Amino acid sequence: MLPPLPGWDGLHPLIIHFPLALLLVAPLLVVTSLVWRQHSHAFGYAALFLMVLGTAATYIAVSTGEAAGELAERGGAVEVVLEHHESMAERTQVVFTVITIVYAFIVLAPLLLKRALAVVPWTIVNAAFLVFYVGGAVLLVNTGHEGGRLVHEFGVHAMMSPGGASLPPAGIGDDDDH
Repeated sequence: MLPPLPGWDGLHPLIIHFPLALLLVAPLLVVTSLVWRQHSHAFGYAALFLMVLGTAATYIAVSTGEAAGELAERGGAVEVVLEHHESMAERTQVVFTVITIVYAFIVLAPLLLKRALAVVPWTIVNAAFLVFYVGGAVLLVNTGHEGGRLVHEFGVHAMMSPGGASLPPAGIGDDDDH
C-alpha cells in the first residue's frame, strides 16, 4: 500500500528534485547533439523535451515552495535564507523559461524555415547557447543550495500528519505553552 499523498504545501520536497535533474541533464544532450552529428536533431529534440519538463517543474516547485513557506517558522537567519531562496527560485523560473524558449527557437527554426543550418553555424549557435545555459545552471544549483541550507542547517521541513495532510510547523497554531 502506498503512503498517503501530502497536501500541496507538503509536496515541495518531492517536486524540487525534478527541475534539478531534468535541467542539469538537458545540456548534456545538447553537447551530445554537437558531438554525434548524425543524430543531432534527435538529441536536440530530447534536450528540448527535458528543458520543457524541467521548466514546467520549476513552476510547480515555486508554487509548492510558496505554500510550504507560508507554514515555515520565520525569524532571524531562517527568514533571510528563506527570502533569498524564494527570490532565487522565482529568478530561476524566469531564466529557464527564457532559456527553453530560446532553445525551442534554435531547434525548431530549421523545421519552420525548411532549411538546416550548416555545421559551423549550428555549432556556434549551440555553443553560445550552452554558455548562456551555464549561467542558468549555476543559478539553479545555488537555489537548490539555499533550499538545502533551510533543511540541513535550520531544520525547516514539510510538516506531515500521519494521514498525509500537511500540518503547520510546531509552534504555529499551538494555544498552550509547552
